Amino acid sequence: MADIIDGKAFAAGLREEVREGVTAFAAKAGRAPGLAVVLVGEDPASAVYVRSKHKACVTAGMESFEHHLPAETSEADLLALIGQLNADPAVDGILVQLPLPKHIDETKVIEAIDPDKDVDGFTTASAGRLATGQDGFVACTPLGCLMLLKDRLGDLSGKSAVIVGRSNIVGKPMAMLLLKESCTVTIAHSRTQDLAHVIGGADIVVAAVGRPEMVKGAWLKPGATVIDVGINRVPAAEEGKTKLVGDVAFDEAMEVAAAVTPVPGGVGPMTIACLLHNTLAAAKRREGIA
Repeated sequence: MADIIDGKAFAAGLREEVREGVTAFAAKAGRAPGLAVVLVGEDPASAVYVRSKHKACVTAGMESFEHHLPAETSEADLLALIGQLNADPAVDGILVQLPLPKHIDETKVIEAIDPDKDVDGFTTASAGRLATGQDGFVACTPLGCLMLLKDRLGDLSGKSAVIVGRSNIVGKPMAMLLLKESCTVTIAHSRTQDLAHVIGGADIVVAAVGRPEMVKGAWLKPGATVIDVGINRVPAAEEGKTKLVGDVAFDEAMEVAAAVTPVPGGVGPMTIACLLHNTLAAAKRREGIA
């Protein structure tokens, strides 16, 4: 039976580490790190996530600047706000909550963020810095995955890793991070032939494809470490109820793998913790504090 990788516990430790770092930063800089979060419209899931970020910032001792704009906000007005936040010395990190209303070009908005304040790691500049080994910010979810892997396995050098999913937010940056750790990396996707065979040779499997329980336990190499990024809501056994499952068939994986992240309680808690981590790093970089 595999071990369960407790992302919730690891994230709690990371948040405490950030809180201590914020205290030390404030003592040197004379101010707290600041995170600006921009929410456009009334998407319920986005609103919940923004509230969670605000609470996490306050708990860590950071300044939280919330900008909640109506759904009819124009693209020009949103870009003007991004420009103001780029120039604001109190703001170290800028996060624009996605999705945006359909009349706004998400790519244009994300690209308007100063790369040195791009704590979500979504800009082309951030992706390019990661791909070329330069200092920059990494998208929070893959960064959290890497932290969990290194905590579990230590040195990742030489290990075979398969990432299922090629999104700009998770799959591609995850591949770059694991390459940097000297893993041998394969990105699998919807056109991959014989996916079970590809996954079967991997020491590390990162599933981030958004399909409930797609990765079967029988596909895994015995002793593999499995990081499940998926969050899928499916019908529960009780009529009218739903439950959350990942992209990996958890019970099956537990019979084969050495360690597996659960859903919920695995990768999910790491995302906001890594956002705080990136914001503190941005503040220290801007103030020239080691």
